[in-house]
Amino acid sequence: MTDSETDLIRRAQAHDTEAFCELAERHARRIFGLAFHYCHNAHDAEDLSQEVWLRAYQALETFRSGASFYTWLRRIMINTFLNHQRSNSFRHEGQTTIVQFTQVDSENSELNSRFTPEETIYNKVLYETVISALAELTASQRLVFILRHYEGMSYEEIATSMNCSVGTAKKSLWRALGKLRVKLNAPTDEADEGVRRLATEF
Repeated sequence: MTDSETDLIRRAQAHDTEAFCELAERHARRIFGLAFHYCHNAHDAEDLSQEVWLRAYQALETFRSGASFYTWLRRIMINTFLNHQRSNSFRHEGQTTIVQFTQVDSENSELNSRFTPEETIYNKVLYETVISALAELTASQRLVFILRHYEGMSYEEIATSMNCSVGTAKKSLWRALGKLRVKLNAPTDEADEGVRRLATEF
């Protein structure tokens, strides 16, 4: 956590809304990206992200200096996802996926310039295929998959965050990878590597 972020948190805890907005701006894209991977609908992802920020604002006084702000924020995000999973409140998936792909492409034009046209096309196809495969997972499997491959969390961290056993977390990921392997028509290791690469490139 940088000194500037520490100062923003201190000011936000003193009810400086401008400081909180700047904090939110720093992490907004990552939170929205995870929300979109989870619910596959741009409108739902926006609603979910807004709820995460509302909860973070309401709980900001509980944040303790010395801790990682993003780790604290991620815990709020996971709890928000789980609450929506239990309430089954998401819209039917898939209606705005293409719109979101366009936004992702435009936001990453500078990133895509590092790749050849062939590599860029391959990455886009792989990304859309992974998103399609994730839509076929259960909500729990999808969340475990996102936390493991997009957030790099350990099984122990996932189990603690989701209030389940390490064995349950591993089983959920194994089933998710199995479905993804079928969708990508590739061995599990190749599917795993493809997702790892996408997690850092997109």
